[in-house]
Amino acid sequence: MKKLALILGICGIIAACTNSESGSSDSTNAAADQSATAQQSNVDTSVNNIGTGSAASTGGRGEELIKKSDCLTCHKVDVKLLGPAYQEVAAKYPATEENITLLAGKIIKGGAGNWGDIPMAPHPSINEIDAKEMVKYILSLKK
Repeated sequence: MKKLALILGICGIIAACTNSESGSSDSTNAAADQSATAQQSNVDTSVNNIGTGSAASTGGRGEELIKKSDCLTCHKVDVKLLGPAYQEVAAKYPATEENITLLAGKIIKGGAGNWGDIPMAPHPSINEIDAKEMVKYILSLKK
């Protein structure tokens, strides 16, 4: 009987810990979502301000999206790997809305022939808004 009470007590403690962690996780996720929304609304997405504000100098949302993706496997800021360095891309493409849309499409659909024989893999899981933020960051790296 004592063993049964001990086992039930341990199960109760585990259940209580699981519920409190789950509750705090939900509130943490809600806070993180609110923070991400607030941060996104603070990012200046104006083409005319690329490279001129503090968001560009720190990388902002575009840099964070790149860090979370597989982009850095093939690209670096100032060194050519499998693909061109981001600074090379920035030098080739002026920061216009047309180029941002074009390059965002290449991130999503992939591309070939512009920078050599190795094609860029498509990234269909990246949405157009995020791809454009990534491109804005890349184009802000112009020397």
